[in-house]
Parts: sequence; structure tokens; C-alpha cells
Amino acid sequence: MAGALQGKTALVSGGTSGIGLAVVQRFVAEGAHVFVTGRRQEALDALRSELGDAVTPIRADATEPEGIATVYRAVAERGDGLDAVHVNAGIGEFKPLAQVTAEDIDRTFGTNVRATTLTVQGALPFLHEGSAIVVTGSSSASGTEPAFGLYGASKAAVATLTRTWAAELAPRGIRINTVVPGPTETPGLKGLAGEDGDALVAKIASRLPFGRVLAPEEVASAVLFLVSDQSSGMTGSELAVDGGSTIV
Repeated sequence: MAGALQGKTALVSGGTSGIGLAVVQRFVAEGAHVFVTGRRQEALDALRSELGDAVTPIRADATEPEGIATVYRAVAERGDGLDAVHVNAGIGEFKPLAQVTAEDIDRTFGTNVRATTLTVQGALPFLHEGSAIVVTGSSSASGTEPAFGLYGASKAAVATLTRTWAAELAPRGIRINTVVPGPTETPGLKGLAGEDGDALVAKIASRLPFGRVLAPEEVASAVLFLVSDQSSGMTGSELAVDGGSTIV
């Protein structure tokens, strides 16, 4: 039985760990060839060793136009365009308002908003009619998590941009939606607490309805749904995959 993405070409930014890695693995399992971007060459090399010719790893800084140009030169060279894009690269840190610096603002919005915008913009010439884009949002966009304001605000901005882009791209038959993960067990989440990462995950899990955080593979299943024909009637939507975190 053919996979949901058999013979299709996809791009995943920030695809070497966490949710992005789970998405790359799922897309490949469903038959896609996947361009994967990241900043760490060793992680890109490991991905190539794992998945072979099914992936094209690209080391690039998506916050800079030259990095975006590097990515789309590779897409152009392959010559098959794009059927699916998952814009996943993002960063965040706990920092209360009194400690926020101008550099913190630039770094957070540079990665979560600037790079997202440049990545989607750069994909436009390569997207086929009927293709789909998924942007990773966050349940933190609600703005209720103390000391997580910059991250939440950047993800709220991404959700707004996605709705706007949905209206702009609809005449081309291109869909774009936001997947909204709740707390997910990733290196990024654990890294918020440094050496106490496991303790942070356990603390967050204790507050959630299922008593656990999400697995990256659970979010990847939602991303696959949003880029597949199964969601052909959805654009400009926000799909919450949050383990019920919004009901507590």
C-alpha cells in the first residue's frame, strides 16, 4: 500500500531533533523525499546515515537570506518542486520581563518569526498547486506562562501570519495551517531547565490531563494529516495537539 506522500517532495526546517526529526522520519516512511535543514552538521550527517538517499540534508541559517538561498538552490537543482513544507525551526527560553534584553528579542523573533517568514517566502516559486505548508506554533501563544512571554508572543505572531498567508495563497490552490503542540518531550523542552530537564518534564506532566507530555511522533502524525489530502478542506486553521493542556 502506497504511503500518503508517495513520490512527493517535502522540506522540513529544523528537522534534526525533536518534532522536526519525527516529522522527517514520518514523511520518509510515507514515501516522500525530504529536504532537511539544520545548523549542526553532525546531526545532519546522522540523519543521512539513518535515512540515506530519502533525505537531502542542508546546513543553513534560516534567519539569513543567504541561508534561505542555500536551501532553495538545492530544491531547484533536484528539479521536482515541493509538495509539502513543514516550518519547524524555533527557539525559546524562560526569562522574566525584568531580565529581557534587546538581544533576547532579536534572537527569539529572528528565529521564530523572521526565519519562518523567509522560509515560506522562499518556497513560493517551488510549490505545486495542491501543496500544503504547516508551521509549528505553540500552546504558549496564549501568553499565560510566566517568564515565557517572548516565545509566546513570537508564536502568536506566527499564527497571525499563517492566517494571512492562507488568504494570499488560496488562489494558487496552496494550503497553510498551524500545528499547535502542547508540552512535548524534546531536547528543546528539556534544555529550558539545563541539567534539570527531566525534572521539568515531570513537573509539567503532573499538571496535564493524561499525566504525561506528548511524544514528538504524536505531533508528527498531525503534521502528516495537515500536508496530506486528508485535510484538503483546511487552510488558515490551528490544529491543537496539546494533550489537553488547554483544558486545565
